[in-house]
Amino acid sequence: MRVTSPLLSNCTLCPRQCGVDRTAGQIGYCGMSGDLLVARAALHMWEEPCISANVGSGTVFFSGCNLKCVFCQNHSIALGDCGKPITVQRLAEIFLELQQKGAANINLVTPTHYIPQIREALLHAKENGLILPIVYNTGSYESVESLRLLEGLVDIYLPDLKYYSTELSSTHSHASDYFQVATVAIDEMYRQAGKPVFNKNTGILQKGIIVRHLLLPGQTKDSKKILRYLYETYGDNIYISIMNQYTPLPHVTHIPDLNRKVTAEEYDKIVNFAIRLGITNAFIQEGETATESFIPPFDLEGV
Repeated sequence: MRVTSPLLSNCTLCPRQCGVDRTAGQIGYCGMSGDLLVARAALHMWEEPCISANVGSGTVFFSGCNLKCVFCQNHSIALGDCGKPITVQRLAEIFLELQQKGAANINLVTPTHYIPQIREALLHAKENGLILPIVYNTGSYESVESLRLLEGLVDIYLPDLKYYSTELSSTHSHASDYFQVATVAIDEMYRQAGKPVFNKNTGILQKGIIVRHLLLPGQTKDSKKILRYLYETYGDNIYISIMNQYTPLPHVTHIPDLNRKVTAEEYDKIVNFAIRLGITNAFIQEGETATESFIPPFDLEGV
C-alpha cells in the first residue's frame, strides 16, 4: 500500500528535512509513514465563496501535518489520530467521484507530506476524465523543490500566512523560520498560478492564489505586518482572506493567550487596517464564525 518513491525513502519533502525512510514505515515529523491516510473526502461548503460556490468544494482531508500548530483547528487529523490507509489508485477514484458529485474543484487539505502520491493520483485521474480545478490547501511550510513537482497539475493555491513574528511561529508551530520559508513558498505558488481567473458564468475561481490569514487573539500587530507584506508584495494580483474563525478547542485550555475567541473589536481593527492599506481583493467574515461548525467530522466519509 506504500508508494516506493525515492522522495519518501529519504524524506525531505518539507523544510523539516527529516530524512527518514517512510517507505520502510519510519515516521517523519508529519507523523506519517509511507501509507497514504485520508480522513474525509466530501463536498465542503465553508471555504471562500469562489472556492465552495453553491455546490461545495470537493475536499480531501489528509492525515498528518508538518506544522502541528498548538491551536490546530483540525487537531485530530493533524496528529494522525484518524484516517484510513488507501492506495494511490483509490485516491484517483475519489477525485473522480467528487467530480461526479458536482464539486466545484478538488481541494487537497494538508497535502505536503503526500506530494508524490498526490501527483501520481492526479495524473491518473486526469487521464481518466478529471477536469476540475485543483486546489492546494496548505499551511505554507513548504519546500519550493517539492512545490515544483506540482507545476501544471495545481490550478489554485490556498496557502496560509500565519505569522510574521519569529517568536509566535516558534511558540505555536515550532518553526522559527516560518515567515521566511512560507513567503518564499508563496512566491513559488504565485509564479505557478499567476493572477486570479474566474469562471465568468459561475464566479468560481479557476486559477490563482488566495492567501489566508487567521487572526489569533491578541495578535493584531502581527496581523497588520502580514497584511502589509502581502499587499506591498503582490498588490491586487492575489486575494487575501482575513479570517476571524479561530476556535479555542479543548487542547489549548492550558495556554491563556489562545484560550479565547478573537473579539469583534480586534477583527474590525484588522479589516479597517486592510481598507486603509488599499486592499480591495479580500474576503472577510461576518457574524459569529468562531464555532466548531467550520470543523467537519473526520468520519472517513467518501474514503
